[in-house]
Amino acid sequence: MTTTTAPNTAPGAAARDGALLAGLDLHKSFGPTAALTGASLDVLPGELIAVLGASGSGKSTLLHCLAGLTRPDAGTVGYRGADLWAMSDAARSALRRTQFGFVFQFGQLVPELTLLENTALPLRLNGQRRRPAEQQAREWLERLDVADLAGKRPGELSGGQGQRAAIARALVTGPSVVFADEPTGALDSLHGERVMALLSAAARDSGAAVVLVTHDLRVAAYADREVVVHDGRTEDRGRLL
Repeated sequence: MTTTTAPNTAPGAAARDGALLAGLDLHKSFGPTAALTGASLDVLPGELIAVLGASGSGKSTLLHCLAGLTRPDAGTVGYRGADLWAMSDAARSALRRTQFGFVFQFGQLVPELTLLENTALPLRLNGQRRRPAEQQAREWLERLDVADLAGKRPGELSGGQGQRAAIARALVTGPSVVFADEPTGALDSLHGERVMALLSAAARDSGAAVVLVTHDLRVAAYADREVVVHDGRTEDRGRLL
C-alpha cells in the first residue's frame, strides 16, 4: 500500500502541528500483562484513522486511553492542547458527552428505549429539552436511513439497523472526535460495508474526526491513514492514497 509519509513509531513520536487529539508514549498494564508499551497516536480535525492490529495487540486499550475511558500508567493524552488526564472526573465526563462520540461493536443501545429515545439520549443528558432533542435525533436517523424505525426498540432491529442508530447517537451532539471500536465486527460483510460507508460519509459531512479500531482490511480501506498496533507499540503507516 502506497503512503505519502514516512513511518513513525513510538515511543518518542511527537504530535503533528494542528493535532486535535494526541496520545504520546502511552503505557498501560493490567496486572502483569502489558497492553501498551509506548504507543503514540495523533488525530487531525476531520481525519479518519484506522487502528489495526491482531487481537490482544493493545488497539482497544489505546482507543480507551485516548477517549478518557482508561487512565494510562504513563504518557500523556492532549485534547485541544489540554491534558485529558489532568482534568477532574466531572470535566472528563462532560467532554465525553459533548466533544466525543462512541460506536461500539454491539451498539450498546439502551434496550428499554426506542431508537429515537436512544439517539436523543446524549442531548437529554446534556440538559436539552425533550422535543428539540428528539427533533435533532430524528434528523440524524433520517440521514442514516432508519427514521422509519424510530419507534422500535433495539431488540426489534437487525444488527445493521442497530449500528446505524448507534452512529446517529454518536454524531447527534456534533462531536469533534468519534471513537469506533470494531463497529462492523458483529455484522456480515455486506452490512459491514454499508455501515462503514454511512459512518465515514456522515462523519465527513459533520466534520468529525474518527478513530476506528478494526482488524478488517476492508473496513480500514475507508480511512485516510493507518496506524498498526503490535505488542503495545504503534507504527504509523502514513496517509493513504
